[in-house]
Amino acid sequence: MKVIGLIPARYQSSRFPGKPLVKLLAKPMIIWVAQLTTEALGKDNVFVATDSREIKKVVEDFGYRTLMTSQSALTGTDRLWEAAQQVKADIYVNVQGDEPLLNPVDIVKVVEVKKRHENEVINAMCQMLESEDPGNVNIPKVVFTEEKRMVYMSRLAVPGAKSPEKAPKKYWKQVCIYAFNYNELKAFGSFGRKSSLEGFEDIEILRFLEIGIPVRMIETSGDSYAVDVPEDVVIVEKILKKKLENG
Repeated sequence: MKVIGLIPARYQSSRFPGKPLVKLLAKPMIIWVAQLTTEALGKDNVFVATDSREIKKVVEDFGYRTLMTSQSALTGTDRLWEAAQQVKADIYVNVQGDEPLLNPVDIVKVVEVKKRHENEVINAMCQMLESEDPGNVNIPKVVFTEEKRMVYMSRLAVPGAKSPEKAPKKYWKQVCIYAFNYNELKAFGSFGRKSSLEGFEDIEILRFLEIGIPVRMIETSGDSYAVDVPEDVVIVEKILKKKLENG
């Protein structure tokens, strides 16, 4: 099966303009992500999908491939639908451009699960750290069945509890690795707008639920920390430096 890794990267992030090009230990963040995706899928199978000529130039100067997409794409997954129409594959893997700490092994794991569940979107998750606040709206929390089917995802602390003693002992957060087939991406992109729940939460994976496509969650290593706001840069740089020192 042909597997393509797509990294959506837009320049005008509302919370952090120019985020894909922010330097982490002197190297653009989008390049860190391209490198780890290459480790998992091979360089010829990795593309950065962007609406920015500046991002395109930087990525190609480092020897990676790009696909130009429109500035009107509603979400990263809509951008991937535009990219998928330019390069055909059996499986498309979305690796978020602001996740430079992802483990390449987890990308491979998502692909393998997708091969076994061809008619389900696959999304990664991990347990939240004790140091992380479930009330942090920058961290999407996941509710799923015992069979690992996603029920809902929210920026609130879910699942809720009627009384403190019944509160969850652990929360699960989304890890931004997804796998789709062409028809799933087509259904998502052809919807033409954000769905109701997606609009409330600003979590695009919810659109799949609302258009009737099941989402299967899989546990990954938890080796992740997204760069959502400028303050995250210092944190991620410290972790990257420690990883490099440890080989």
